[in-house]
This record gives sequence, C-alpha cells and structure tokens, in this order.
Amino acid sequence: MSAASTSRMQDLPPKGGYAPFQTERVKLRSVLNAKSCFGLVLGSTLFGMYSYYKTFIWIKRHEIEMRSAHLAIWPLLLAERDRAVLKQMRYNRETEAELMKNIEKWEVGTYYGEPIFFLDKEDQYRDPLFSEHFAHTHPDDFLIRSARHLVT
Repeated sequence: MSAASTSRMQDLPPKGGYAPFQTERVKLRSVLNAKSCFGLVLGSTLFGMYSYYKTFIWIKRHEIEMRSAHLAIWPLLLAERDRAVLKQMRYNRETEAELMKNIEKWEVGTYYGEPIFFLDKEDQYRDPLFSEHFAHTHPDDFLIRSARHLVT
C-alpha cells in the first residue's frame, strides 16, 4: 500500500464556516397573556363561589328536613320504647309468677309479702333498672343488649 492512502484526512470546518452561536434571549411563545390568565382565575373563583353557595343552601335545607323528620318521629319512637318496656315488664311478672308458683306466701312483685319498692302512690310508675328489665332472658341475649346499651 502506498503512504498516501494510509494517511488520515484532517477534519476541517465546512466551507463558509460554522453558523454563529445564538447568545441573545429567545422569547417564548405565550398562549395566554396576563389579562386572559387573570380573567380565567377570576372566572373560576366566581364559579366556585357560586357552586359553594348553592351546595351550602342545599345542605342547610337537607339538615332542616332531617331535623324536622327527627322531631316528628321522636314521640313515636318514645311511645314504641315505652310499649316495649311495658311488654317486657309484663313478661317478667308472668315469668316470676310461673317460677314461684310452688313457693308459699309468695306474691309477685314482693319479697315474701314485703314490698321491694316504696313509692309515694300505689299507682306510681318507676322505670326498671337495666338488669331488672332483662331479669328472665338468656344470658347471651343480656350480654349482647348490655354491650349495645353501652355503645349507644
């Protein structure tokens, strides 16, 4: 091989030279200007305030409706609770009469003829204690109801 073909060719700049370096600032293309950005923020804020106001009014009306319904049904719930208590007390008296029928001188609601509760009037009502209310129920039911009573 000849010496000319084995020598390397030097890399030279292109003819006419390299393009000049860009050193000045290139301004970005803006999609939105300051006025349109301010208008967009103002519009979205006004829309948000309007929707918040409408939702607030709806929630207040809903709360008033729920409160009215609660106040309307409250006497019925109290009456049902009182009815259930009286029903359970009657069941307790009947169960006590059945359990103690063979005991001499036993009167239902007394302890061998002695009254357990001393009330002002003969027909006065006294709410039963929780344990008295469930005196003749299954122990598992009593535990379930007492746990529910503690939670609520």
